[in-house]
Amino acid sequence: MEIISDIIAQLLSWVEQLGYFGIMLGLMIEVIPSEIVLAYGGYLVHNGTINYFGAVFFGTLGGVIAQLFIYWIGRYGGRPVLDKYGKYILIRKHHIDHAEEWFNKYGTGVIFTARFIPVVRHAISIPAGIAKMSHMRFILLTTLAVIPWSALFVYLGMVLGSQWHNIDEIAGKYTTPILIVAVVLLVGYLLVKRKMKKK
Repeated sequence: MEIISDIIAQLLSWVEQLGYFGIMLGLMIEVIPSEIVLAYGGYLVHNGTINYFGAVFFGTLGGVIAQLFIYWIGRYGGRPVLDKYGKYILIRKHHIDHAEEWFNKYGTGVIFTARFIPVVRHAISIPAGIAKMSHMRFILLTTLAVIPWSALFVYLGMVLGSQWHNIDEIAGKYTTPILIVAVVLLVGYLLVKRKMKKK
């Protein structure tokens, strides 16, 4: 655990040195969870190293590019490649199974709401790629979901300041309402889709 902590500390030091681009790259490669990178970005805002809107912008950009990479793997490599190499991008077989089930059941609209649901949040890009979903639609829905996520965690990191590393303890009371809203939107989307299908 100490080795992992040292690696994370080194990566965060690298994020600090690169500023906005550090946040973007940290989210693109996602060696450590996006929540931690964004909260640390908020801490840098608190210190006056960077500004809030810049941190949110580059956090969003990095988050979208990270998902676009996963989408491309699904689109051009397919399920066999992901089953074999998915573990190297921290996506396990059961994550892919859940994501495929959601995508097949709910359609392309789930790309937005699934971003707020644990387990399928990152893996949902895979079936979108396999199904060759439109690039523009994928990028639009992913961006709309990543913006509030980035804004929230940068804000929390900014408010926590030097206590930003306690983000896991604080985030729950904010992410739970977001999860509820995401589920409500998903249900609403399904009802509209069913109604349109009947027509």
